[in-house]
Amino acid sequence: MNKKIAKIFAIIGGLLVTSYLLFALFFLSSENRDLVSEQMQIVFVNDNLGLIDEQFVVQVLTERNLLPVGRKTQDIRLEAIERALLTHEAIKSVDAFITPSGVTFIRIRQREPVFRVFPNVGTSYYIDTERNRINSTVNHAAHLPIVSGNVSVEKASGELFDFIMFLERNAFWRAQIEQIYVRADRQIELVPRVGDGIILLGTLDNYQSKLEKLRRLYSSFSTIGWDRYRIIDLRFRGQIVGTRR
Repeated sequence: MNKKIAKIFAIIGGLLVTSYLLFALFFLSSENRDLVSEQMQIVFVNDNLGLIDEQFVVQVLTERNLLPVGRKTQDIRLEAIERALLTHEAIKSVDAFITPSGVTFIRIRQREPVFRVFPNVGTSYYIDTERNRINSTVNHAAHLPIVSGNVSVEKASGELFDFIMFLERNAFWRAQIEQIYVRADRQIELVPRVGDGIILLGTLDNYQSKLEKLRRLYSSFSTIGWDRYRIIDLRFRGQIVGTRR
């Protein structure tokens, strides 16, 4: 008998809890219908890249009539906000949500550029870590390798990407090479950070062994200096040819 009474009380208690939760949910949702979002917070996961800023986000949402500030939370179109921002090629992902207090949060992850390409005078774009092109209409990202000259997007996102990633992952070469120039004949020149000479790499075939030959000469360059040579030619197998000034 006691077990039956306990079971009945347990059922009644469960019904009361369920009823309370349904009432609370209805009550809170009714309140939220009139809740106005008075604040928007934009968070950049990788803010150090600086490709876009808060002003850009506000501009995009204003142009598309999606700015959440001043709207009732039930009228804020979170999915539309995410889709609008994702149309920009510098943005990799967007998460938009509203807190119980009515603050609209927009969390943005930018694409990460690896280097900047100048194929023609007055035009440029970035190549990111996933080999995608990012137009330079975004803010300028500082401290990136520069590639200029006769460069197609296919070449930049292909063998040049692999070459530059090799340089960037090697502390020695990352500190030595400042710019890469692709000539009309597809031969590649490297511009070092020290001196005003040119390193003629040639094609990207066997570039690791070519650079290794040059690395062995760096101790000599500290003595004789870069200024003695106008061109350091790495194209020949087993030797380096220096063109004096």
